[in-house]
Amino acid sequence: MNEAPSSVTAPIEQLHQTYGRLTGQNLSLRFDRERLWFEFLRAGFTLADLIQVVRYLQREIRHTRRNVGALKLSNLLQLDRFEEDLNISRVRLTAPAPTPQKPVVVVPTCSPAEQALGRQRALEQLRELREKLRQGSL
Repeated sequence: MNEAPSSVTAPIEQLHQTYGRLTGQNLSLRFDRERLWFEFLRAGFTLADLIQVVRYLQREIRHTRRNVGALKLSNLLQLDRFEEDLNISRVRLTAPAPTPQKPVVVVPTCSPAEQALGRQRALEQLRELREKLRQGSL
């Protein structure tokens, strides 16, 4: 079996170990898996991309929007799908923060004396209503 140069072996091992740590899986790093990781790196993806997509998929799985099979290594490293998941994970689907509105200043339309008189009338009407309710005349 041809061994990959050490300049490629170390990043592949790091990717595989990180994948295992994030997903809780302990998969052996056989040649076929090394090849998948090699193609992953050759496509320009990084360790940070892997972490972002795995975390995104885990969040989607928790909310039952994705199947747990999305985290299978053979599914995750289908590069077209990985790229799509990476791009979707970068999209912010939240509404922009509302712009603060200026507080509305309420200007009284009547004088303090008129307000006091209105309060007295309202209290008197409440008393009358209460008395009518007690008497059962409503």
